[in-house]
Amino acid sequence: MTSMLDRPLKWRAISGLGWRRRVADGLATVLVTLAMGIALTPLVWVLCSVVVKGFHALTASDWWTHSQAGITALDAGGGAYHAIVGTLLLGLACAVISIPIGVLVGIYLAEYGGRSPLARLVSFTVDILAGVPSIIAALFIYAVWVAALGLPRSQFAVALALVLLMLPVIARATEEMLRIVPVDLREAAYALGIPKWKTIARVVLPTGLSGILTGILLALARVLGETSPLLILVGYSHAINFDMFSGFMGSLPGMMYDQTTAGAGANEVPTDRLWGAALTLIMLIAMINVGARVVVKIFARRRLDNVRR
Repeated sequence: MTSMLDRPLKWRAISGLGWRRRVADGLATVLVTLAMGIALTPLVWVLCSVVVKGFHALTASDWWTHSQAGITALDAGGGAYHAIVGTLLLGLACAVISIPIGVLVGIYLAEYGGRSPLARLVSFTVDILAGVPSIIAALFIYAVWVAALGLPRSQFAVALALVLLMLPVIARATEEMLRIVPVDLREAAYALGIPKWKTIARVVLPTGLSGILTGILLALARVLGETSPLLILVGYSHAINFDMFSGFMGSLPGMMYDQTTAGAGANEVPTDRLWGAALTLIMLIAMINVGARVVVKIFARRRLDNVRR
């Protein structure tokens, strides 16, 4: 038994241990906060610079409704309508092709593949694609689409190159989100006699939908700012073109590169267009992110209401 004389020593030891823990906790909090501040400083700086320097171009009356057709690089006027249309069409084509394939690959790796040789091969291929630079993907599509098949350079060829960049991100995000779904949900569905494919479609996928959507948005945000495939697989057009399979087409990254070659930095007109195109691209990606998350929240709310009923 512990004597009365030993108790003060133990209490002092416990209080000393608590003091050290509080100091360590406070120090860790300070270091984490400092690291977060250091990481956010460049991001906030870039965003503020783009907003300040690009806001003037966005307030012009022709920016959202006119193209640069018939306007030289040093002439004021015109807008980014042709580039916005080209970027939206490019993002839509990439999403239509890459999202179903990437999600299905993620489902296979998480639910069906296991440790089979085919699953290991698919996982290895996804890892390889994740490290492929955009210019290599563009050169590969050029070799197949233009050199081998003899098809013309077009915006659709750019979409195929960007799909190669989106697939690994979507596949990995889907795989990781499905793996963290509790096994109890699957077993409960199996106990009710629900087949595996319906369990995945009705239980597993909706549970991990938020994380899957985050991966899709990250992949889309990455490819919409790529420039290398645009330079290799399609030429830049100052006019509006809605046909993705023929002719040159404008895009916001292509417009930024075009204004750079036209003398941005040395002349005020192309400089304003450059920053305006950059701010427009950021706003476009932000609106896509917000819209997608709103749709997911509405879907989740309706699903919860159906469960309660």
